[in-house]
Amino acid sequence: MRERKREREREREREREREREGERERERERERERERERERERERERERERERERE
Repeated sequence: MRERKREREREREREREREREGERERERERERERERERERERERERERERERERE
């Protein structure tokens, strides 16, 4: 009886661990998205610089 209870406890613990892992994965995805956004911003900035030099 107690053994099954511990088994369920461990199962819930693994479930929470998967949840946290998914959360960290989404966080890394958002971080990569922000990084790409900054990269595009820098690219536009360089583009404007080249435009100014042409004039």
